[in-house]
Amino acid sequence: MGLVFRWLSRLPLALLHALGALLGWIVYLASPAYRRRFKANVSQAGLPWAAARPAVAAAGRMAAELPWLWIATKRRPLGSKLQWDGAELLAAALEQKRGLIVMTPHMGCFEICAQAIAERFTTPEAPITVLYRPARQASLREVMAGSRERPGLATAPATLAGVRQMIRALRKGEVIGLLPDQVPPDGLGVWAPFFGKPAYTMTLAARLVQQTGAALLLLWGERLPGGQGFVVHVLPAPEIAKDASAEDAAASVNAAMESVIRRAPGQYLWGYHRYKQPRGLDIGAAPLPR
Repeated sequence: MGLVFRWLSRLPLALLHALGALLGWIVYLASPAYRRRFKANVSQAGLPWAAARPAVAAAGRMAAELPWLWIATKRRPLGSKLQWDGAELLAAALEQKRGLIVMTPHMGCFEICAQAIAERFTTPEAPITVLYRPARQASLREVMAGSRERPGLATAPATLAGVRQMIRALRKGEVIGLLPDQVPPDGLGVWAPFFGKPAYTMTLAARLVQQTGAALLLLWGERLPGGQGFVVHVLPAPEIAKDASAEDAAASVNAAMESVIRRAPGQYLWGYHRYKQPRGLDIGAAPLPR
């Protein structure tokens, strides 16, 4: 797997995106279950098929660009491939030095967000720490472990140790990144509406805000056509009151995710099994460590 990724990382981003678009349609046409879930999620959101149809190819582009993101960008900076929209919001939040949580949906190129922050805003001494769930395939785990971490960017596993790592980072005034529309393990979420249907939703982001007083922002990485690169959009996040219930906080987060997704439904991962039953615990149901 490592050799394949290294070879693919040398291809132009435009070619990877073209191959990825083809891959996206092949998977969509070859998998009836995936196709049904994709269409059902679009229908649940109340969106016309024409608005979401480009997301079929976008899902393939997301997979095909990983070698470039994980390997090629370690050899050279993002440079002209990266644009910012709303970077001043992120800079202002960091100036407060109370820690910052950035939430990114499964939309566009969510991998680019942490890399962009690491390149512009953080340092090896004070990196952005991103929560991740290790891949099930051993060969892919090795590639991920060696490729995601870089100067200014650290990773934290979805374990209790990883949560402790993120709390320490926030208390030092650093940045952490989460995917709030990822279905959490059983016991680490609550059922909250997402496009009008109950979805098991993580409570970690809200609990971290309430416990540490950290700032909160929304980010998403728009994938530009023709391999031109990406635009990282920074948006205000909903206020989470100190005494807000887990259900109310989760509903606010989901509503914020909906608003971001409606900006570019053709780049959302509609095939993601958002409404599935949660799996067993990875972290444990104990209160967050202090």
